[in-house]
Amino acid sequence: MSRLSLLVVFLGVVGFRAQQNALPSGLFSHDQLPVRASGATEIRQMMTGNTHAGYRVDLHETALAAGQMPHAPHHHVHEEMLLIREGTLEVTVKGRTERLGAGSAVYIASNEEHGWKNVGTAQATYFVLALGEDK
Repeated sequence: MSRLSLLVVFLGVVGFRAQQNALPSGLFSHDQLPVRASGATEIRQMMTGNTHAGYRVDLHETALAAGQMPHAPHHHVHEEMLLIREGTLEVTVKGRTERLGAGSAVYIASNEEHGWKNVGTAQATYFVLALGEDK
């Protein structure tokens, strides 16, 4: 068997495995999601796993107390999307800082420094969708 034939077979097996281990469709009722407390945050994990193509996704909702940050500014390989449900966050991405409220969104590219703080007077709630792995 030629190297090309072996490569085609290997890629077919990898693709088949990715589809077999793919996240199943799901419905995520907010009131049925377990809550994990971590300092000033409450986290509701919705899903984490790979798509049918083998792409890693992770979705969770965070409730953050007024005046708090979930963690220090940082960076990582995976991309993230931040979708603000309620409250006001001061978000910094790659040195640019803005106050964002409900309905706002943020995209954070790979390895860009980012962080946020709840600058409102009430709890802020937002979704984080992480895309990809940190390899």
